[in-house]
Amino acid sequence: MTLHDRLTRALAAGQGRTIDLLEDALAPEDGPLTPAAVLVAVTDRAEPGVILTQRTETLRKHAGEVAFPGGRIDPEDDGPVAAALREAEEETALSRAVPQVVGTLDPFRTRTGFSITPVLATVPPDLSLVAQEHEVAAIFEVPLRHLLDVANHVERRVEWEGALRTFYEIPFPGRRIWGVTAALIVNLGRRLDPAALAA
Repeated sequence: MTLHDRLTRALAAGQGRTIDLLEDALAPEDGPLTPAAVLVAVTDRAEPGVILTQRTETLRKHAGEVAFPGGRIDPEDDGPVAAALREAEEETALSRAVPQVVGTLDPFRTRTGFSITPVLATVPPDLSLVAQEHEVAAIFEVPLRHLLDVANHVERRVEWEGALRTFYEIPFPGRRIWGVTAALIVNLGRRLDPAALAA
């Protein structure tokens, strides 16, 4: 069974379960949220990995943070899948024809007013990706097993804007994976059925 088939089965089985998914506790209660999408690209190798980016330090928002390729859904995009593929192509030169889409995950609301839909897909290993210099400082891969291991989901708390905020951090050598990106990963792990993924 291919990795794409295993992920498809694991997502389908997971979407039939009632689970506790993360939401940003400080997400705005009123007003419209800006729809956005990110690509969770899993490399199809014996030990699958997930492609992540490090944002440049010059960006106005989330400078220097680890993120999935992605961004807001434009009016011209045909939904979150098209937006995630377009953004990944713009940020990493990953041709939008390459990823094999598995499906979409539960949207995540952010404190900054976005509703982010993760798009899960598989891609061939060892792609020649190129960072978009103004937005992406680095492109790297983290083993899927490491990201989904609950032992690596470290819960942190911090006082922020007068409220106690809880967030997750996932340790990985040389990188700090935290905040929204870590929350999306934790939700991915909770949504995928581990038995279906392992079989």
